[in-house]
Amino acid sequence: MKRLLVVLTAALVLLAGLPALAAELTGAEIMEKVDDNAYFSTSHMRATMTIRSRNREMVKEMEAWGDAESKAGLMTFHNPGDRGTKYLKLGDELWMFFPNADDLVKISGHMLRQGMMGSDFSYSDAIESEKMTELYDFTVVGKEKLDGRTAYVIEANALPGTEVSYAKRKSWIDTERFVALKEELYAASGKLMKVMTTKKIQEIDGRYIATEVVMEDQLKRNSSTTLTITELTVGVDIPAGLLSLRSLMR
Repeated sequence: MKRLLVVLTAALVLLAGLPALAAELTGAEIMEKVDDNAYFSTSHMRATMTIRSRNREMVKEMEAWGDAESKAGLMTFHNPGDRGTKYLKLGDELWMFFPNADDLVKISGHMLRQGMMGSDFSYSDAIESEKMTELYDFTVVGKEKLDGRTAYVIEANALPGTEVSYAKRKSWIDTERFVALKEELYAASGKLMKVMTTKKIQEIDGRYIATEVVMEDQLKRNSSTTLTITELTVGVDIPAGLLSLRSLMR
């Protein structure tokens, strides 16, 4: 009997410790891992943006440099028709340079919600550089299968006092690779604004990166934009003076 009590006591101690060992990640912990995958100190990429609207299709080629610490970034378009058009992000400001008019324009206010270069990505989508965990509060509402992958389903609400493009988000996060497989983006009213779907994921520099995503604006009919990263290098040295208004007009 004494031996049985010892065994039972040991078993109860082990069982008491199991919840802590097997505890699921919180929404914030999951999104911290997502941020760790997607947040680079510095980066350089080349990409294409394929815009489909009704029966039209346009392909735009771009190159971008980014510095997360200074929240600065430069995007330059190289395709015919847009060659030399540049966007420069300096903190919370966004500037655009038109080479044909030799004109520099600051994009602000309601203009930030418009489609960048006629795409389904808004200017705000393009320049948002803060980590998700700095902008939202997260709740895990379950798990679902999506395209054969198990995903955490997470609802996010903007933190008080933060300025965000979307007041609410619903995300499907791959439980193994911690990258968003799908996102629904909502206005404060609860209206669904956009749906973003990941089509391709690659491991780059030890991180899982979404290298092909499709954005669909739910307020437009038969409209979608596919962003495909063709080349990505992280931890790069950014040429001195590149991320400045002076260099924007060169």
